[in-house]
Amino acid sequence: MSWPSSGRYRLTSRLPGSRRLASALRASLAEKPGWADLRADLLAGVVVGIVALPLSMALAIASGVPPQYGLYTALVAGAVAPLLGGSRFNVTGPTAAFVVLLGPVTHRHGPGGLMVASLLAGVLLTFFGMARLGRLIQFVPHPVTTGFTAGIAVVIATLQIPGFLGLEVEGAGDHFADKVMGIARALPTLSPGDLVVGLVTIAVLILFPRLTRRIPSPLVAVVGGALVAYGMQRLLPGFSVETIGSRFGYILPDGTAGVGIPPVLPTPAWPWEAPGPDGKPLGISYSLVRQLLEPAMAIALLGAIESLLCAVVADGMTGKKHDPDGELIGQGIANIVAPFFGGFAATGAIARTATSIRAGARSPLAAVFHAVFILGALVALAPLLSYLPIASLAGLLLMVAWNMSDVRHFGHVVRVAPKSDVLVLLACFGLTVIFDMVVSVGVGVVLAAFLFMRRMAEVTSARVIENGDADTEPFPEGVLSYEIRGPLFFGAAEKAFNALERVAPDLRAVVIHIHHVPVMDVTGLVALESVVGKLLSRGVEVCLVGVEGQPLELLRKSKLLRAENLHLVSSPEEARRRLGVSGCEGDTRRTGPISSSPPALPRE
Repeated sequence: MSWPSSGRYRLTSRLPGSRRLASALRASLAEKPGWADLRADLLAGVVVGIVALPLSMALAIASGVPPQYGLYTALVAGAVAPLLGGSRFNVTGPTAAFVVLLGPVTHRHGPGGLMVASLLAGVLLTFFGMARLGRLIQFVPHPVTTGFTAGIAVVIATLQIPGFLGLEVEGAGDHFADKVMGIARALPTLSPGDLVVGLVTIAVLILFPRLTRRIPSPLVAVVGGALVAYGMQRLLPGFSVETIGSRFGYILPDGTAGVGIPPVLPTPAWPWEAPGPDGKPLGISYSLVRQLLEPAMAIALLGAIESLLCAVVADGMTGKKHDPDGELIGQGIANIVAPFFGGFAATGAIARTATSIRAGARSPLAAVFHAVFILGALVALAPLLSYLPIASLAGLLLMVAWNMSDVRHFGHVVRVAPKSDVLVLLACFGLTVIFDMVVSVGVGVVLAAFLFMRRMAEVTSARVIENGDADTEPFPEGVLSYEIRGPLFFGAAEKAFNALERVAPDLRAVVIHIHHVPVMDVTGLVALESVVGKLLSRGVEVCLVGVEGQPLELLRKSKLLRAENLHLVSSPEEARRRLGVSGCEGDTRRTGPISSSPPALPRE
C-alpha cells in the first residue's frame, strides 16, 4: 500500500502475477461493450449451458461421484475462471480428459480425496501462472499431446461401455487390462433396455446436427433417450433402464432423503470433510497430502495443457489473443474455490468453448451466463434430471471420446510425420492406455527431447576447409582451417570437434570458423575448451573467427579467452595477420590490433 502526499491513497498490489488477474475481463470491458454485446453473451451462455448440463453430470458419474458434483463444478469453476482468467472465450468445467485421472483418485480416497486433489492442483496451476510458465507449456511437442489425447479417448470409451450396455461389472481393477477383462466377464449381464436407449442417443447425436445446429444435439439426445426409456417401460413389461434416480440418492442436512439430484444449491464446506472411501469424513493429514500430490500434479499439468490449447483454438476462431499466464492463474483459483462448494477439477473445454463462440459469445460474460444457467437448472429441474438414463449419458461420453480421438488426424500424422515423431506419438498413445497420462507425458517429453538432440546433431556440420575451396582463400601449409555450421548444442558438440581431436602433429596453427554458429550451450563450450586446450598444450596457435551474439557472451564468461596463443578475430584476413602468415589478400578493412582478450560489447 502506498500513501501519496495528496492525502488520497490507493492500493498497489505486490503479489506476483496480480497484473494478469482478470486480464481477459478487463480487456473486454475496455472495449466498452453495449447492450447488443450483453444480449449476445446471454444467448451464447444459454446455448452452452444446455450442452454443459448433461455433460457435467455424465463426467461426474464417470469420475466416480454423484452427478450433482459435476453441476457444482460447472457452476462454481465455470463462473470464477472466466472472471479471473486470461481468455475471453474459454468455457470452464469438468472435461473428459480428466476422467482417467479422477476415477482412480475417487476409488482410493472417495469424493473427499477427489476434492482435496483438485484443490492441490489449483494451487499448482496458480503457481504455474505466477511463475509465468504459460508459454513453456505450449512447447509440449504435438506428437505428445496427440498421443495422450487419443489414448485418453480410448480409456474413456472403455469406461463407458458398462453404462452403455447396462453391465454389472464386479472386481475390476485400476489398470486398463483389468477393466477390459472385467467388462468381458460381465457381458452375460447385458441389459437390452440400456443398449436400445444408448443406441438411440448415439443415433440422435450423429443425425440431428445434419438437420439443424440451432438446437444443441446433446439436449435432444438425452431427452430423446429419456422419452424412449419412459415409453418402453410403459409399453413393454419387464423392460428396465437404469436412470440417475435409480442409481443415486441424497440426504439433506435436515434429514430429508430423496433420489437423483438434490434440488438445493451447494453450501460452503471444507473439502476434507467430504466422504472418504468408507463413507465417513475424509479428514486431512500430511500423509494424505503426500498421497494426493502426485495425482494433483498430473491434474494440474493436464489442466494447464488443455486450457491453453482451448484458448489457442478460441484465438484462431475469433482473432483475439489470450494471456497464457493469466489464464493459468484464473484456472488455478477456480480449482481452489470449486472444492469448497462440492466441485472437483475443471479446465477449459474445447467443444463448449467452440459452441459458445459459434453462438455469438463476445466476452467472458458468456461463460458466466452458462454457469448461471446451470444454477437455474439445478434448482428448477433437479426432479426431471433424475429421469435421465445412465445409458444416454454413457452414449454422450462415447461420442465425446470419438471426437476427442480425432482418428483422421491421428492417421494423418502417422502417414506423413517423420518416423521419430510417429515413435513418440505411438509411445504416448500406448503408455496412456496401458499405464496413465503421467507416465505417457513424462516418457513422451523425454523421448522427444532425445530425438531433438539427434536432429540438432544432424543439422550441425563441421568440415576442414581444403586449400582448393573456391569460396575461401587458402591458408599456407601448417595452418588448418576448420568450419562449424549450426547450433552447438549438447547433442552436436562431440560430432563438431571430432576431426580436431586427430590433427596432424606438424601443425602450427588452427583457424576455427564459428560465424555460422548462432547458439552454443555449456556442453558446446566445454567441448570447445577441451579441444582448444589440447591444441594449445601441443604448441598450436588457435584463432576463433567470427564469434558473435550468444556464443560471444558465453565465451566472455569463461576462462578460455585468457589463454596465451588463443586469438579472437573477426575475419580470416585478421587471422592471417595475427598468425603472421602470407596470402593476406582481399578486404582488410576490419583488421586491427588483435589480442587474446575479448572485444568490448556495445552498450544497450
